[in-house]
Amino acid sequence: MNPVTAAKGAMKRNSNALLLVVCLGQFMVVLDVSIVNVALPSIKDALGFSTNGLQWVLNGYTLTFAGFLLLGGRAADLFGRRRMFFLGTLIFSGASLLCAIAPTAGTLVAARALQGIGGAILSPATLAIITTSFDEGAPRNRALGAWGAVGAIGATAGVLLGGILTEAFSWPAIFLINVPIGLGLVAFSSGLIPEGRSESENRHFDLTGAILVTLGMTSLTYGIVTTDRLDWGSLGVLAPVAAGAALLVAFAIYQNNLARRPDKTALMPLSVFKLRNLRAANLVIFLLYGAIFGFWFFQSLYMQGTLHYSALRTGLAFVPMTAAVATGATLAPRLAKVIEARWVLAAGMLSAAIGEFLLTSVHPGGSYVANVLPGGLLAAFGLGLALVPATIVAVQGVPRAFSGLASGVLNTSRFVGAALGLAVLSTLAANHTSSQVDSGTSAAKALTDGFQLQFGVGAAFCLVGVVAAVVLLRPQRERERAAGMAEAESA
Repeated sequence: MNPVTAAKGAMKRNSNALLLVVCLGQFMVVLDVSIVNVALPSIKDALGFSTNGLQWVLNGYTLTFAGFLLLGGRAADLFGRRRMFFLGTLIFSGASLLCAIAPTAGTLVAARALQGIGGAILSPATLAIITTSFDEGAPRNRALGAWGAVGAIGATAGVLLGGILTEAFSWPAIFLINVPIGLGLVAFSSGLIPEGRSESENRHFDLTGAILVTLGMTSLTYGIVTTDRLDWGSLGVLAPVAAGAALLVAFAIYQNNLARRPDKTALMPLSVFKLRNLRAANLVIFLLYGAIFGFWFFQSLYMQGTLHYSALRTGLAFVPMTAAVATGATLAPRLAKVIEARWVLAAGMLSAAIGEFLLTSVHPGGSYVANVLPGGLLAAFGLGLALVPATIVAVQGVPRAFSGLASGVLNTSRFVGAALGLAVLSTLAANHTSSQVDSGTSAAKALTDGFQLQFGVGAAFCLVGVVAAVVLLRPQRERERAAGMAEAESA
């Protein structure tokens, strides 16, 4: 065989293996967001959780994952992306084992919090590895397409896999599955993942900035997730939200002051937000996930509560939508080679909006085929089609030294958008249902009326995303702006 041909073949095999490893890491993190939901009743019975306490099996993970994402992303730039990938994987896998063997409710919640920290280190590292290991253009777009598809599929497959594992082996299995995957990733990726540390010689770690942003994000997220049991106007919600906002403002001011000192390295140089594509893509991602998490959640409630599906049957009902997500994510990079990424992104958001609108037809006498599947397929396809180009434009032109930071910002937009969107949509649906019951509407009809309202609001979120993609992502000299930013940071 020709030596050049053999070398190219080896490089392709290595790049494919690298892509597989980082996608598996992302899949493991995203899967754990949704796989727990189906097992909650079994966990409650086994460990004696109260009804209110059970929410902390979810919130314990949510708080630390959202709170540490920016810190995890920047740490990948400063300390090495391979190192952070390994550290995040080991923490996540070890915490998963602790979850599976937890003897008490408190132990499980603590292990879930540790698991969230591992995920917050691992997830931005996976995206940063892709953006620095694959050349911008078709190779990177293909890799980002796979990464986006795996992430979206992980979110939808969790319900199905959680149902299967819980019914077949009991609830600890949903956590134990992460252990061999994590150990396998560490074992087989050591020779594949480049170290990928920032070229800057300044290794100062901004501890003050890390504390401010982590406490700020954690407090903000706590306030948001607390709305599942408290009103938005209650002190228990307003106080942590206000404290989180104040801490994040203090973080921004501190980072701005730190940027003027050449002997210090800011945790999150604010100059990265000079990239308009990064700002616009994160806005669209925020809107998309704000709508889509309610889309999955309320479909599940409708199928189990109104159509009386079992957890396993509900999971199986999501399989066509999982396939639609994969189809959209596979098609997106190919379309981005032919037309501008912003048009692909807008088309995905429009498809999601139409799908959400079709779901407003749900009612007590409805069916899966007539009222769930058509809208579900369109919205899921739109998610896959939109997520990939949004990720492409978000990291396009970002200097290598800030790839981890950009990845952390993107993941934060996704997660906070999902948490805030679900909280807002759940509140709207619950309030509408309550008002309908008070006016004499039957409980079943009032419930689906609430579902209809939130699907309509979700469609509106997606339509705003269409406008944002078309207007804010107009072509510009983003590469030159990024080069100027890198020079300014290194000066």
